[in-house]
Amino acid sequence: MVLREQLEEKEHRELSEFAAKSSETAGRAEPEEKCDLRTEYQRDRDRIVHSKALRRLMHKTQVFLSPEGDHFRTRLTHTLEVSQISRTIARALGLNEDLTEAIAMGHDLGHTPFGHNGEESLDKVHPGGFKHNEQSLRVVEVLESNSRRRGMNLTREVRDGILNHTGSSTPITLEGCVVRISDRIAYINHDIDDAIRGRIIRQEDLPEECVRVLGADHRTRINSLVLDLVKSSDGKPEISMSEEFSLQMNKLREFMFANVYKSNIVKRDEELEKIEKMIQSLYFHYCDHPKKMPKERQLMIPEFGVREVVKDHIAGMTDRYAINIYMETFVPKGWK
Repeated sequence: MVLREQLEEKEHRELSEFAAKSSETAGRAEPEEKCDLRTEYQRDRDRIVHSKALRRLMHKTQVFLSPEGDHFRTRLTHTLEVSQISRTIARALGLNEDLTEAIAMGHDLGHTPFGHNGEESLDKVHPGGFKHNEQSLRVVEVLESNSRRRGMNLTREVRDGILNHTGSSTPITLEGCVVRISDRIAYINHDIDDAIRGRIIRQEDLPEECVRVLGADHRTRINSLVLDLVKSSDGKPEISMSEEFSLQMNKLREFMFANVYKSNIVKRDEELEKIEKMIQSLYFHYCDHPKKMPKERQLMIPEFGVREVVKDHIAGMTDRYAINIYMETFVPKGWK
């Protein structure tokens, strides 16, 4: 039997001096007895993997709105790809894989239905705005509760990595920094793959210099970026790519924004208007009729206020659930 104490000793013995050690965690908001078998970061990862919020990502848009085909990415498959890339980098650098995986699995738990378009729609109407990274933190701290506790009571390092996987602040651990850049590596490359599959762009449309430096196919580009990141970060207290590879990845990102993310083929203006109308109509409907939300949401209103709870409810919806509720609420039913 391998006990937690042995795993903690192994971390100190084998991991980089810059790695976060589970025995040195800043801890949880509510102290708990430690597990006999799992380290603190392993417990955090397991809690996220077993959460309802993670399961809902299976039915949330990544980029393509309601794609026809089984092979386009969803928010869940994106999360799995970020996790895989992050773990590869962490392992190569001698960082804590368990912490890295926990952050990666939790980083998008707060994403709205219909991807960033849903996020933008909610941001326009909710007081104080809406950011999916902040909502992901709220999911793990408050919303994903059970009969024993509110939230998942995760360690500070995991919560910090989830919050700061995007935005202006830098994560406090190198593991969090790995997830932050792996998120970008993952979505740029798998979105290229999906866009080619969907015939939005062609392989030959990709910028020639990017292809020359990073590679001509999905597998090669990810491998090149990961290798460069590991070589550039090895033995250093920071995570970074070489200047050339960082430049080419940013060029690919700019290409994707110009030709895919903002493409009228992928997201026709009339479809985006429908999404905005749906999200905002549901938001104001529940603000006016809070008792139509599930009971567990209603019970949170005295503490957080109607608008905050309505925001939580909308953000937690899957694409198809949002569509079904909208249809039930706003589309007249025929008389039988």
